[in-house]
Amino acid sequence: MMAKTRQPTRMTVLIFLSALSVLPVNMILPSLPAISDALRADYALISLSVACYAIATALVELIAGTLSDRFGRKPVILASVILFTIASVGCALATNLATFLICRAMQAAIATCFSVVLVIVKEDYGVHSATSKIGYLQAGWALAPMLGPSLGGVLDDVFGWQASFVLLALLGLVALIVTVWDIKPGTPQPTIATQSLWVPYRRLLSTARFWGYALCMALSTGTLYIFLTGAPLVAGALVNGSSTWLGVYMGLTPVGFIAGSFMVGRFSAQLQPNRLLILGRLLTCIGLGLGLILTWLLPGQALAFFGPCLSIGLGNGLTMPAANTKILFIDNDLAGTAAGLAAATSIGGGALVVGIATLGLTQSTTTVGLIGLLFASAVLALLTGIGAVKIDEKLY
Repeated sequence: MMAKTRQPTRMTVLIFLSALSVLPVNMILPSLPAISDALRADYALISLSVACYAIATALVELIAGTLSDRFGRKPVILASVILFTIASVGCALATNLATFLICRAMQAAIATCFSVVLVIVKEDYGVHSATSKIGYLQAGWALAPMLGPSLGGVLDDVFGWQASFVLLALLGLVALIVTVWDIKPGTPQPTIATQSLWVPYRRLLSTARFWGYALCMALSTGTLYIFLTGAPLVAGALVNGSSTWLGVYMGLTPVGFIAGSFMVGRFSAQLQPNRLLILGRLLTCIGLGLGLILTWLLPGQALAFFGPCLSIGLGNGLTMPAANTKILFIDNDLAGTAAGLAAATSIGGGALVVGIATLGLTQSTTTVGLIGLLFASAVLALLTGIGAVKIDEKLY
């Protein structure tokens, strides 16, 4: 009797888990003043909840993947979702700053879903479909933080600051149900379970292919971070100090990211991951190169600066699914470790890039100067991507 074919996890479930992994990042931002008043804490201290979450996210990404290699995908997702749900309830019930910050950091457990979901896509859909599916995942992942602040602001106005955490707890319960129902148990990697915790990291970090793709992702992320950090400082005068219009123009970049992700989902069958990666990096460099010319010729025009910056999001939307796919298939025994380590490298490396690049940014910096920094970072990402592809093609 023929064995029953294993059905892949439904994409709607994977998109939901992926989106939930990033929704808490900025959903509570509109509520920070109200939280500060309710807990009788200085606003600067309450703002630590953002930093605590970011640090905890990087640490979670670093270890979540390798834990999923050791214990299986489903147990790790279940543990992270349960911890996230409990932490969300704890934030809503917190009556002092310490409790709130601890629970807020614990919420970052949900970041596990991002890297582990990538591995599930790799295992369920295989190399030919993985890039396309990751593109669709990425689009959902990008929409969540775009909508998060608006949703959080409405909930705060109507129900109070606790409402955002109540909603996150309810979404955590939904995630728990769909994980139990739809995520396959999977099996731990036997060769990993018996090894030291550090062995998988050493195996990957000694691989030139991993470094090539991970550094390309980090530099691509760094280009985005430079834009997000520098644009409010440098380009505010282009919109006469209007926060509304600044937000509208800066919103072009995530729109480009979503468009690029959907293009990957739609056309990845025609273009292999390496070609998509190089295409994404080229589009960003061409767009920012055009931006250098336009901001020099039209220094006071907002669209001359923000329009070309759309290429940052578009290029990253093409690059990230392609790079993630190649990283996932570097070592089949270490797919989870690779996904988590790549995510942590991307976050940490991007933060390092923006830290170095923006040391000289001041209010006197021109838009030409800022877009020059963006272009330099994009060129480095392109060169790193070309190097990664050359190494990959030489080996295969």
